Amino acid sequence: MVTLSATNPKILVVDDDFGVRNLIYRFLSRKYQIESAADGRTALSLFEQFNPALVILDWNLPDTSGYNLCQEMQSRNNVLVMILTGRTEEADKIKILAAGADDFITKPFSLAEIEVRVQALLRRVRSIKPSPSQRLIFKQLAINPEGREVTLNDKPLNLTALEFNILHFLASHPGQAWSRPQLIQKIWGCDYVGDGRVVDVHIGQLRKKLEADTSVPEFIKTVRGYGYKFEIPESTT
Repeated sequence: MVTLSATNPKILVVDDDFGVRNLIYRFLSRKYQIESAADGRTALSLFEQFNPALVILDWNLPDTSGYNLCQEMQSRNNVLVMILTGRTEEADKIKILAAGADDFITKPFSLAEIEVRVQALLRRVRSIKPSPSQRLIFKQLAINPEGREVTLNDKPLNLTALEFNILHFLASHPGQAWSRPQLIQKIWGCDYVGDGRVVDVHIGQLRKKLEADTSVPEFIKTVRGYGYKFEIPESTT
């Protein structure tokens, strides 16, 4: 029998398929504190009580969607989310990443793959740790790293944890171009093993919230054939 310490990371497994849920539960419980749920309502209740570091979440649930549940959980804290999905279409993968998921695995999968992905995610440092007093102001855009708050024209922007991290990182290095692999290393962590398109998807989602015209972005510029940079707008205060 394996005795776990209270310091072992907590993982919540959410899947309406008992076989899948039980298999992952039994496999990961050797190393982690595990709770499981078969539907969204139970998952949210457990999420509040258990406070997991990682949620392994099925994309299709009987009472909600993985998209909605992922966004709901990440709006409450910076929890890591790995999606389980049977979908293989390009549009479905992009939607999963756009929901704020940190990683996804396509069914069927091996337990060895689950273990490697979980280890990589839990090693990741989700929050960039800037100086608490370093509030960044660019024209009508204000970024408060201490409270992880962003306002544009004095109105708060509802950003996911990853969107905030991307914006804060780029804005902390204005004018500097970063390649996609560099951004993955700096923001997702050097041991990230997920889909490399995650950068483009989250930049696209961030622009929808940040830019008046996403086709002519004012703040986050594309560096063709390379990556992205944050450009200081004219008349910055």
